[in-house]
Amino acid sequence: MEQRMNVFEKSRGVLKALSGLNIYLAKSPVEQSLFHLVSYRVSQINGCAYCLDMHSKDLRAEGETEQRLYVLDAWQEAPFYSARERAALLWAEAVTKCTVTDEIYNGARKEFSEDELLDLTMLVVATNSYNRLNIAFRTPAGTYKVGQHAVQTN
Repeated sequence: MEQRMNVFEKSRGVLKALSGLNIYLAKSPVEQSLFHLVSYRVSQINGCAYCLDMHSKDLRAEGETEQRLYVLDAWQEAPFYSARERAALLWAEAVTKCTVTDEIYNGARKEFSEDELLDLTMLVVATNSYNRLNIAFRTPAGTYKVGQHAVQTN
């Protein structure tokens, strides 16, 4: 598949705006490992090959197991995700698909404070935005290096 546009070179203003959100989220009290897992799941739902390549490499570099990555698409049936992870994954799926119910919200609130849930929601919004940019302009997968898009919080 041929790349339509190099988003990373062409849209510096757009990416700068999105990176501001990433800088904010890097300081969130929510575990960064959970954020990475959620971003990977959202990218699975959206079918963003570039982001799946990126998140899988970053997750593995952080020590995530291959088993949990391979089974993430069926997380609801797998025994090795915590209650907090399950609430985050369900919330992320519902926000991505615009299917948030009171039951899903109340389940998320059992695991996350209001501030944490807002941060988690903004992560899902940001991931969906990156997915859509990369899919629309066919950002090629496979070239990402671990930490290439690491957020500088200084």
